[in-house]
Amino acid sequence: MTEDIIKVIVLALVEGVTEFLPVSSTGHLIVGTSLLGLNGMGAVFEVFIQFGAVLAVVMYHRKTLYGHTVKLTSSPDVRRFWSLVALSCLPAVLLGLLAGEHIGRLLFSPRVVAISLIAGGVVFLIVERLPIFQSRATDQGSITQITMKQALLVGLVQILALIPGVSRSGSSIIGGILSGLDRRQATEYSFFLAIPLLGGATLYRLVTVIYTLDHGELFLLMLGAVFSSVFAWLSMDWLLRFVSNNSFVVFGYYRILAGLLILAAVASGLIS
Repeated sequence: MTEDIIKVIVLALVEGVTEFLPVSSTGHLIVGTSLLGLNGMGAVFEVFIQFGAVLAVVMYHRKTLYGHTVKLTSSPDVRRFWSLVALSCLPAVLLGLLAGEHIGRLLFSPRVVAISLIAGGVVFLIVERLPIFQSRATDQGSITQITMKQALLVGLVQILALIPGVSRSGSSIIGGILSGLDRRQATEYSFFLAIPLLGGATLYRLVTVIYTLDHGELFLLMLGAVFSSVFAWLSMDWLLRFVSNNSFVVFGYYRILAGLLILAAVASGLIS
């Protein structure tokens, strides 16, 4: 039991830290569950620790969310913002419903994760060197001023996140940057997208699996959700402060290095 608790905490750390960083939490979990020998309960465990990450983003933005809830019926700006959030979520939701299971069967493997990590890292390095982005102001105001064109572009790019290793936050951040948002705006918008997109998917999957668990498994999974929530909170807070003064280049290099290490581990038989 003690060994299982340690494994749960380690994977909760992986999920919490990587869910909102542009490095793919799903990719890290696929590799982590393989290394720790938890492949059998990996999918169920992912549901619970993602629930913890969703709870963290809701609590982190609780004041903003409460204010928006109060103003929802009286403020056109608030209604417009959440309509655009829904628009950004729509492409990934539709494709996920149509082809999610097929994608899961074909692509959920460490090798695919590695290739996706490397490709995404190269994209980050290229985008950060675009002249138009380097000349853009670093603080362009409130994220609530996002346009419909920007929201749609973020949503279309976010479709790529259905491929493990691409990263939901990474794809939405890249989409935001390409649409004209600055680093902090793109990052903050990815947080808001996680609430309906990740939250809805997590709740749906949670309802379908919770009745299959015994008390011991439920305890471990709830423990994972709690630790994931704490680590995700710390990760979000750090990321917003980091991108206010730094580029995403470090994440590009990290993704490439991580992808190469995973390919080496697959080739050596360490993970499969």
